[in-house]
Amino acid sequence: MQLLKVMARVLEYPTEELQASRDALVAAVLEDSRLPRQNKEQLLRCVEMLCDGDLLDLQEAYVGTFDKGRATSLLLFEHVHGESRDRGQAMVDLMEQYRTNGLEIDARELPDYLPLFLEYLSTRPWDEIRNWLEDIHHILGLLGERLYQRESFYHVVMDSLLMLSGRKANRQELARIVASEERDDTPEALDKVWEEEMVKFVDDQGGSCSTGGVVGQRRRELEQTQTIHLSDQLMTDAIPRQAGRA
Repeated sequence: MQLLKVMARVLEYPTEELQASRDALVAAVLEDSRLPRQNKEQLLRCVEMLCDGDLLDLQEAYVGTFDKGRATSLLLFEHVHGESRDRGQAMVDLMEQYRTNGLEIDARELPDYLPLFLEYLSTRPWDEIRNWLEDIHHILGLLGERLYQRESFYHVVMDSLLMLSGRKANRQELARIVASEERDDTPEALDKVWEEEMVKFVDDQGGSCSTGGVVGQRRRELEQTQTIHLSDQLMTDAIPRQAGRA
């Protein structure tokens, strides 16, 4: 399903490669037969904004949207398991699912990274795609509402995925939940996280900062996890996968 690859590209860090692939992205959206017209139009506008905008501005906006705080993280299991041990097992299980269905390990990336997950789904039968999206519809709904309230155009991707899942979101309830949440991407909130991490580091009795906490957990994940990508047989389509961020 090429549409899912489009959404995967849109959710990745903006690059010159992305902007150069505009025609292929637009064609894949137009050729799709499952997404309603309204969602298609919104997604096409999103593609146009990414491909026509100033790259440095887009990159700065991306970092501000997805790399500060956890509320809009594109790591799926972070929304379900946080920093618990259950997250590690969930990632192991997901990685095994990828391998079972023809994916290979090549470079660094976490298996629950949403763009990677969508790329995997793009190779699966429709019934399986819908089941997976239905399983994470609650995450997609909250992500979409948080992005909407932060006036980010990326919310249209979550809305489209939610539409494909077949689950209708209770917009009023989602808006109420998100409005009651404390923002975790403010300078004050980010400073608080770093202060807590420093306390954990000091309490670790001289151990490495990679032994616990948010910073340590993410460092371990990046050290131990490699990127999963489609095998050569599955990567012959027209939409290129972007290179990772520097």
